[in-house]
Amino acid sequence: MSLHNILPTIIANNELHARWLNTLSLMENTGARKISASEDPTTVTYIILKHAAEEHRHAYYLKKQIEKTGSKNCPTYNDASLVASQYSKYYLNMLDVEVSRYLKKDLQLTGKELRFAAYLLVTYAIEVRADELYPIYQDALEAAKSKVNVKSIILEEEGHLEEMINQLKEFSPDWQRHADKAVNIETRLFNNWVEALGLRLTNL
Repeated sequence: MSLHNILPTIIANNELHARWLNTLSLMENTGARKISASEDPTTVTYIILKHAAEEHRHAYYLKKQIEKTGSKNCPTYNDASLVASQYSKYYLNMLDVEVSRYLKKDLQLTGKELRFAAYLLVTYAIEVRADELYPIYQDALEAAKSKVNVKSIILEEEGHLEEMINQLKEFSPDWQRHADKAVNIETRLFNNWVEALGLRLTNL
């Protein structure tokens, strides 16, 4: 199954839609926390602070959107309040782990250099995905005439991707090769996540 097939089914069920929004909120919050964890306390830049703040705001915004579904059953990120909870948590964590392994092996990075490089590549891959996922979701929302709206997130994510490319160009003249590797890793993990979502829906 693809997101194009899955999302209309999710949106049509208010409780499931609430859990989907909560799952996206979890992922945005996880991303924000990973950005903060990668920060150097002395050399952290304006762009990194801005990016972490906006990811946190996306997590909050998506939580607020749950109210529009009429559901009150997603107060936390516990498993019962998420869709395909284990895969949803595994997806971002494994992306971080696998990109870090690649950087250790390919560039022999360690310590804060490894954390910063992993932040760049993981975040780039996630922004590439966000630039695809949120517009598909917004189209499905509009087709269903849902009150939920993610247009503001779409605009900010587009800016994030441009910022990540600029940082990657400063990081390495060979940045595209490293970025492509991160995207390949993310694509595999994302497809596994979508498959888990599809299985969850067939078992409803």
